[in-house]
Amino acid sequence: MTETYIAVDIGASSGRLMRSELQPNGQITLEEIHRFKNGFRMKDEHDRWDINRLTKEILIGLEKLKKSGITKCYVGIDTWAVDYCLIDQMGELLEEPISYRDARTEMAVSKFSETCSLEKLYEKTGIQIQPFNTIFQLFVEKQEKLAAAEMLLLIPDYLGYVFTGKAVTEKTNASTMQLLNPDSQNWDEELLTLAGIQKEQLPPLTDSGTILGSLQRDKFSDFDLPEATFITVATHDTASAVIGTPGEGDDWAYISSGTWSLLGIETTLFNVSREAFFENYTNEWGAHNTIRFLKNIMGMWLIQEVARMQEYRYSYAELAEMAAATPAFQQFIDVNDPSFLNPENMIEAIQGYCEKTEQKVPQTAGELARCIYDNLALCYAVELEKMEQLTGTGRKIDKMHIVGGGSNNRFLNQLAANIAGITVEAGPGEATAIGNILLQMITTGVFADLKEARKVIQHSFDISIHQPETFDRTIIDNYKKFLKGANS
Repeated sequence: MTETYIAVDIGASSGRLMRSELQPNGQITLEEIHRFKNGFRMKDEHDRWDINRLTKEILIGLEKLKKSGITKCYVGIDTWAVDYCLIDQMGELLEEPISYRDARTEMAVSKFSETCSLEKLYEKTGIQIQPFNTIFQLFVEKQEKLAAAEMLLLIPDYLGYVFTGKAVTEKTNASTMQLLNPDSQNWDEELLTLAGIQKEQLPPLTDSGTILGSLQRDKFSDFDLPEATFITVATHDTASAVIGTPGEGDDWAYISSGTWSLLGIETTLFNVSREAFFENYTNEWGAHNTIRFLKNIMGMWLIQEVARMQEYRYSYAELAEMAAATPAFQQFIDVNDPSFLNPENMIEAIQGYCEKTEQKVPQTAGELARCIYDNLALCYAVELEKMEQLTGTGRKIDKMHIVGGGSNNRFLNQLAANIAGITVEAGPGEATAIGNILLQMITTGVFADLKEARKVIQHSFDISIHQPETFDRTIIDNYKKFLKGANS
């Protein structure tokens, strides 16, 4: 009998349940069975996730699966990183989890640096300094809340706990907390103390690709659910996306393109050099003892917010078409500027940035989209160049895989190929769900390892190839000069 695998893939703006099976011809299928919106909202003075609604949406999706005739399946859950749930002694949620975009951590990094140097923090963990990292969230957390918590669970681990009653801390996501020490492969006791959390409050560290437990169907008697075995996959969505990237050899880089653009390479070596620290590169743990050496780039969040501020008058495809018809490189912006992290109005934030830097201010939808896409592609090219320099091993990157929702933007894909002067292979768009599924299949013995599993991607999903076209390299030089001046 053909096994059914379900990927529960939840991002910052939406979630989905994807059904997959291995076909006799060796291909894997991927079918969306349920999709729902996600987002934080202000409650009790903080931007919070409605975690109970996410639980309900997963149950709705599994019920749809049962109604389609599937009575038994495997399930893996991946979500965004760093955010957490606090659980009391009765196993109940203390309060709805606060979003990483909440303003509470605005001063957390500077306050933390008064007790521990940021360079030492980087040397200990290999994780980039970002104000939303879990260590900084915990540093500003209300102490009475931490004291009342029996357990702390990251978002996907909490969802797994709700459905199975089993609590673990999956390593790929745990690494983003900036509390793990790569040398000991365990929690750093000094950093736990600084964060105000005790080791006993953290469930056991678990490798991705382990069986978590069975769905407690009797707990959810209002739903007609299939028998489901939950597998702890690479629960950080970027970790799953990299698994779902069809890379071969070691000459490729990836961009997991969604709300964030995560540009990096897959390696087995931690890089905690001073150069990597100053460039704010991160060493996140991956599945099967790999390391994701990458750079966080603000990503499609910029265009998502512009579309929202225009009340979604234009589709993303229409915005890309308007951008293509608009003159290029009319302004430079640092897409990672803090003013773009969570502004009330992204259009005003971009326009204000351009006014402040005495540049032409984009006004129309096409001009705003062109500004975003031009500067995302420029940022990709510059960071790709830095990454080659930082590896210091003579590793030459000849190909870039763009996966995730942003891989569907052919205009941006071609722009990235042109500016970086590199072949871009775009797709699959559902790389995160695919990576989630592939790790479930490896865990259940369908594939022997990651290398074998990745070969199936090329044969199962459409990949578009973008060869670099002639590009004026002085634009990159001018962009670098602008960034140097803007960030000095």
